[in-house]
Amino acid sequence: MEHTRKEKILCAVVEHYNRTGEPIGSKAVLENTDLKVSSATVRAELNSLDQEGYLIQPHTSAGRIPTKKGYRYYIDNLMEDAPVDDRVREFIDRSIRSTSASPDVILKRAASTLSELTDMAAVTTTPSSEDARVHRIRFVSTGRHTAMAVMITSNGLVNSKLFRCEFVLTPELLSLYDRSLNEKFVGVRLSDINRAYLQTAASGMGELTFFISDALMALYEAVSQAMKVSVTVSGGTNLLFQNAYDFKNARDVLKALSDSDRLSTLLNRSVKSKIYLGSESGIKELEHSSVTVARYDIAGQAAGAVAVVGPIRIDYKTVLSRVKFTSIVVSQAIGEILDQ
Repeated sequence: MEHTRKEKILCAVVEHYNRTGEPIGSKAVLENTDLKVSSATVRAELNSLDQEGYLIQPHTSAGRIPTKKGYRYYIDNLMEDAPVDDRVREFIDRSIRSTSASPDVILKRAASTLSELTDMAAVTTTPSSEDARVHRIRFVSTGRHTAMAVMITSNGLVNSKLFRCEFVLTPELLSLYDRSLNEKFVGVRLSDINRAYLQTAASGMGELTFFISDALMALYEAVSQAMKVSVTVSGGTNLLFQNAYDFKNARDVLKALSDSDRLSTLLNRSVKSKIYLGSESGIKELEHSSVTVARYDIAGQAAGAVAVVGPIRIDYKTVLSRVKFTSIVVSQAIGEILDQ
């Protein structure tokens, strides 16, 4: 489709349909564009776009609405960037950074903020830990015989595990744990920390081995927990009130949102930002839905993702800009935790 006039007409149809949910005819197209042609010319172009699969006429006497193919062309070639309103920027930033928090809390806030702004479902994922390394280990006393092992990873995750010892965990002993385990594990890939690695590490600690075995097992469990991608979904019930969905569509989407493995695979495979339409997601239950995704960065590397899931007919310009801005705020907020 090379004709500029056709592109203007397709753009006008998509944006009118997004605003109103109604088909648009040739007269309304002229009112919504700067085209200086007759209604007959516009009708001929609408017919051509229809035959090429970009538009469809829902009723014989009705105007046109976009097909998924039409939406795809619009998104990839015609859609302009929409600046995020200052009030919305402030709301997103304030909601996510309201108090100092761990990365998982930041991601939960990001999901709830996006679902509130869009009236759709919002999803966030923790980063994949395939290439993550131990960034820092801390030990915090919780009782005479109990303590918390806290591990921060290079991709911004914070995982903790409570452990118990038969002997009293003095501040001096916890300080020794802190120093010894950081020397052994900082910079080590999480995927390399298995039971054999722990045994080798313990054997090199001499007399400390007797005192540190429980702490090592707590660290191992924290690593195992960090290796799993966590998915947060907020606002799923919003989809029950979307006019674009019937009951079956809404039920299918809710089913897809409950499948963390498929969701995390979909969202974390995007390079930067991406809009999936229907079957492009590879998830059957999202055949009548769209997924708008943006990855957030940690230390300059693509980490997890933030996304909005909703019907095919949405205001993509606004939704994508808000999802992308949210991903930037998440990147900054988690990056600040690592810096600290």
